[in-house]
Amino acid sequence: MKNEIMGSVVEDQVKKKHLRKKHHRITWKQIKKQKEFMLISIPFLVYIIIFSYLPLWGWLMAFQNYRPGKALTEQVWVGLKQFRLLFLDERFLRVLRNTLAMSTINLILGFTTAIILALLLNEIKHRLFKRSVQTISYLPHFLSWVIAAGIVSMVLGSQGIVNVVLMELNIVKEPVLWLSEGKYFWGIVGISTVWKELGWNTIIYLAAMSAINPALYEAAEVDGAGRFKKMWHITLPGIRPTIVILLILSIGRILEAGLEVQYLLGRGMTMDWAETIDLFALNYGIKIGNYSLATAAGIFKSLVSVILIFGANNMAKRLGQERLI
Repeated sequence: MKNEIMGSVVEDQVKKKHLRKKHHRITWKQIKKQKEFMLISIPFLVYIIIFSYLPLWGWLMAFQNYRPGKALTEQVWVGLKQFRLLFLDERFLRVLRNTLAMSTINLILGFTTAIILALLLNEIKHRLFKRSVQTISYLPHFLSWVIAAGIVSMVLGSQGIVNVVLMELNIVKEPVLWLSEGKYFWGIVGISTVWKELGWNTIIYLAAMSAINPALYEAAEVDGAGRFKKMWHITLPGIRPTIVILLILSIGRILEAGLEVQYLLGRGMTMDWAETIDLFALNYGIKIGNYSLATAAGIFKSLVSVILIFGANNMAKRLGQERLI
């Protein structure tokens, strides 16, 4: 039974690959047929060029001792000096460590919890209960991080529910200062991010599961497969292309650990653990006015992200999985 189901899943995936290859062969005849759609896409393309590519002009600041108010020809060009200063700065190395640690935690927790919740929701047959769980889990996504950080601070405060429960259970004798000790900060950010984004992240997986052929589940039931076997042998292989694509995108954003949550939950005593590359660029660029060093940090982050996303895409290609490009 298992081999038959796996064979059907593999057959579906092979058909999809053939269809994609067929669609990839673009001819002039197809272009003429789709000219209306191509014309409609032009405004969006112009929007992306104006707001995503033209600002790259500002990267020139990373190669200057940039001074606001001076023309480009009046700026002092310093080559790669800002990048050398950046990598010799112990603070930046600490910031890089924090960024990688929090991104990795968010990636692992975000991926696993979203897939598990989507699998469980997919198995729930009671429509009202399923909709209720989905709605409750989606709602935190629509809260701004200002409100979400306020809730987290209140829950983890000295009189918050977490300390009250721990003291009632005699696990701790006195309130734990969760937000004042750096060793807790990465975990707090990871759990807070999961709480806020878990429901929203399941939407794509649930959409992918709805596209799986129901005949596969019926065949599995006839052969006596339980829910967990159906999840393992049908659902997970069916959403594997979606998982791979989202994983590639997530790896490309590995240096985007966030800005708001660290800025709002960070305290002076936890700043050695809370500062990310985005906060570093904000502090140097806006507060101190060292625009050149902040721009160099931004360029470093962008280049690493591009390298990672192409590397992950190439790895997926070598493993015969779905890829982004």
